[in-house]
Amino acid sequence: MSDQQEQGSSPGGRLRQLLATGVTLICPGVYDGFSARMALAAGFKCLYMTGAGVSMSRIGMADLGLATQTEMVDAAGMIANIDPKTPLIADADTGYGTAINVARTVERYITVGVAGFHLEDQVVTKRCGHLNGKECVSLGEYLSRIKAAVEVRKRRRSDIVIIARTDSLATQGFDEALHRLKAAIKVGADVVFLEAIKTKDQLEAYCDAFRGTGVATLYNMVQGSTVGYKITPKQAEQYGLGIVIYPGLCLVPAYLSITNALRALKEGTVEESSERVAPQEIFQVCGMNKIQELDREVNDWVQTFEKVNE
Repeated sequence: MSDQQEQGSSPGGRLRQLLATGVTLICPGVYDGFSARMALAAGFKCLYMTGAGVSMSRIGMADLGLATQTEMVDAAGMIANIDPKTPLIADADTGYGTAINVARTVERYITVGVAGFHLEDQVVTKRCGHLNGKECVSLGEYLSRIKAAVEVRKRRRSDIVIIARTDSLATQGFDEALHRLKAAIKVGADVVFLEAIKTKDQLEAYCDAFRGTGVATLYNMVQGSTVGYKITPKQAEQYGLGIVIYPGLCLVPAYLSITNALRALKEGTVEESSERVAPQEIFQVCGMNKIQELDREVNDWVQTFEKVNE
């Protein structure tokens, strides 16, 4: 690992510094440039790119493993580079194939500036972790994915954070799920992610299993889910969770607001809320002031150059 990475100047280094504080990292789920801009404007220290959000916003399809590696990498690179100082955790799904596909996914995530990613044990034809009918690969195949990610990180001298996710709680039970996560840590993963925890007892046992080990625990807080156990950010801190992601935090309000606005227009009116914000305010959230400042600086330089060279 380079001196630059050790000082926390890389995306992975910055994420590791945040995790080292011991304070629960609250990450809003973003899926495009606009949602990322709003999350940054709100002052969040770390963002999470939701695969479900990318699938729905980019290709208009439900989260059923249809978004490709290229589509996910493109979205992650765009979001990560809006403000490179703010780490981005990205969904890497199953790695999009065998171990060599996983390796390429990790290579590309490192290249575009992703700080960390989670890699799961569902079959390649996966689905949202909070849907029924999931299938998981064998432990050996799962660990081959983690191993491929670890090897790429090593060869690239990267400090990208590898998050081992398991969906096996729904298919093989709690004990097997913990066994898989512990095995993934031995292979070289940094953070664990037990998907679709259903009860308080399961959450407590999950946190207790890794407490004091130096391994951060990630919790997926899916609002509106009929599967997942609900907790508040304050409760997350009390449980000692390292990371809490909110994949639907921006998606759900966008769905509700846009649906209401479209319904109103269809009925011959305009949704009142759409009149409350001027376009300039939205442009400012999306970096208008910095762009205009750069434009002025360049124009001033050109004018000075032309005067000197008349």
